[in-house]
Amino acid sequence: MTTAVVRALGALAHDAAHAHTPAPDGCDCPPPVVLADRADGTVVRSGAVVAKAHAPGTDTAALAARLRLSARPALADVLLAPLPVPAQPPTAPVTAAEHPARPSPYLIELHGRPVTLWPYGEPVDPVDPDAAPWEEAAALLARLHRTPLPAPELPVMRGPTKAALAVDRMRAARPGDDPSTGPVLAAWRRLPGWARDETPAPADRARFLCHGDLHLGQLVRYPAPRGRWLLIDVDDAGIGDATWDLARPAAWYAAGLLPPEIWFRFLGAYRAAGGPALPADGDPWPELDVAARALTVQTAALALAKSAAEGRDPDEVEQMMIGSCARIATLAPELATGSAS
Repeated sequence: MTTAVVRALGALAHDAAHAHTPAPDGCDCPPPVVLADRADGTVVRSGAVVAKAHAPGTDTAALAARLRLSARPALADVLLAPLPVPAQPPTAPVTAAEHPARPSPYLIELHGRPVTLWPYGEPVDPVDPDAAPWEEAAALLARLHRTPLPAPELPVMRGPTKAALAVDRMRAARPGDDPSTGPVLAAWRRLPGWARDETPAPADRARFLCHGDLHLGQLVRYPAPRGRWLLIDVDDAGIGDATWDLARPAAWYAAGLLPPEIWFRFLGAYRAAGGPALPADGDPWPELDVAARALTVQTAALALAKSAAEGRDPDEVEQMMIGSCARIATLAPELATGSAS
């Protein structure tokens, strides 16, 4: 991310933080802070507001629909709502004036990137894993999945698309006959077409409102620092198979990364909240299997891509996910197909 974009995001967030309390001359606010800077987005905080530059090439019409979803009052106890963005920010340098067809009052373009504003929420403490809100995350997902689909309809949930992009990234980072990619590609080939983003998901499964990329980094307390937990980052939200939102913790549990007691707490909380993706009791794995295997492949593929870019071997945790792919690749075909395919 360029310095100019980071400065523009900081200025935009600063302006929004002072929207109702104008900054005095010689404002002594702390300088903006970069909270995240990745290929899929850059987030800068100024006081009580954060500005996010979304990934280049983002479908702005689809993002606008997802922002409308986040702003729905009916989901105020599930999703963090965006803040309106002025069409022409007073101090943030923009590359163009107001576009006549601005797709959303929550969206503007800065330096060629779609940008949104959000209230700051307190994230999960990364150094206190015992305090991670697994049950709260499960209950939020259950409420989201129970929500009737809005009209007009949302785009398709992007989970399978992200899995396919991860595999493409791995192939680009480790081209040719790199043997480390073999187990991952073998597990990938055993997934049904819909989980590889090659065909639409079955109609009887793709009927839920989904987050699309659930992990602990997608939860914040709002108002900070002790408000209720809410889901953030709707870039991948849409209509899809709700098991995808449960698949990352399921994959971690299957790989041995998530302790059984935490997995069963998460699973129990989802069921107790009436989550519709799973039966109320009994073995959840026939429903979870395909999505969990897809998230296993996605995680392993990203690990191989990242380690290649950094010129190192995969670390112990990354090797566990690659090992899970190797086990998936040895399943008998009828087991690899799964009832959720």
